[in-house]
Amino acid sequence: MASVQNDQLASGYRPSATPPPGGAGSGVQISEVLSFLRTVGILVILAVFLRGSVVEAFKIPSGSMIPTLMIGDHILVSKFSYGLRLPFFRKSIYQFSTPRRGDVVVFTRPDDPSTPHEDESQINIIKRVIGLPGDTVEVRGTTVYINNSPLSESYARWEEGGVVEGNFGPEIVPAGHIFLMGDNRDHSKDSRYWTDPFLDVGLVKGRALIIYWSWDSLSRISTLIR
Repeated sequence: MASVQNDQLASGYRPSATPPPGGAGSGVQISEVLSFLRTVGILVILAVFLRGSVVEAFKIPSGSMIPTLMIGDHILVSKFSYGLRLPFFRKSIYQFSTPRRGDVVVFTRPDDPSTPHEDESQINIIKRVIGLPGDTVEVRGTTVYINNSPLSESYARWEEGGVVEGNFGPEIVPAGHIFLMGDNRDHSKDSRYWTDPFLDVGLVKGRALIIYWSWDSLSRISTLIR
């Protein structure tokens, strides 16, 4: 092979700097494009998995969780707090833990027949866990009772002194379910108002962790949600 190259150079032959159409250069370009598309595909799949199973960002659209969460707060929610979830599945495929009283959680719930023009199963909702399986829950005025004892709630706000419509129970939370309320009690459509007041824990998407951006105040950024 070395002698052939020397003969070509000696006779004045110069290899073309541009590979002929359809030659090795085109093959290299196609290979690079395929490699790029493969990388993009892997990143998209990874992003979908992380969003569906590990962590997801949400924006707070209403004031039902004031003062804990303000309208426009951007939060991160851990999808791995209570169980294993997969993208496009409404419920956890494996539950290894359960929400605790006081946890702020994001969830969907079954469509409520009392609101025929709205499909709640397609809406992400955020509330605080108040009642656990086996608890007897009662709400009277501005006091929440768990098993006949008043619940201490530093996070709760009752702007109108506890509306009559918000009274509830006493009722026992069924096994595998929880009772939820918004922190802004007189302006929250929560378990007290649902046709079925108790949520299947499998419908909990995750636990709210941190505020990563807030239009209300920059000082709220990086605030842990408690």
